[in-house]
Amino acid sequence: MQRRSFLSMIFAIIGSISLGSLAYPFLKYLAPPKAEIKAGKQTIRKSDVGDAKEILYQNTPAIIIDRPGKGLIALSRVCTHLGCLLDYDKQKKRLICPCHAGIFNLEGRVVSGPPPKSLTVIPLKVEGEDIVIG
Repeated sequence: MQRRSFLSMIFAIIGSISLGSLAYPFLKYLAPPKAEIKAGKQTIRKSDVGDAKEILYQNTPAIIIDRPGKGLIALSRVCTHLGCLLDYDKQKKRLICPCHAGIFNLEGRVVSGPPPKSLTVIPLKVEGEDIVIG
């Protein structure tokens, strides 16, 4: 094999790999999104919650909070500003975005910061010692 044909083959391989790495994201963008599988109801023991419990509901991080005097609420932990995961501050009874200091109250409403809208409230129902989410 001559040097020229060897280099041509190497450049053809590198070019094909480069073109494939650029074409794949483009084709993935054009393809319609797959239908998300909707999970049914999720059940958690009431005794497992305590003050708050982080869960995964339909592939979305969420939190169940026991609000004093108001009962349980399930909220999405995804900040409505840029999608960061919120942290629960037990002492101050609020949810805080570590990325841009957005603050939400225990009802999921924006108290301060850049988030444009309230958190998604996930429906839940207490049935005896179980909490049914969804």
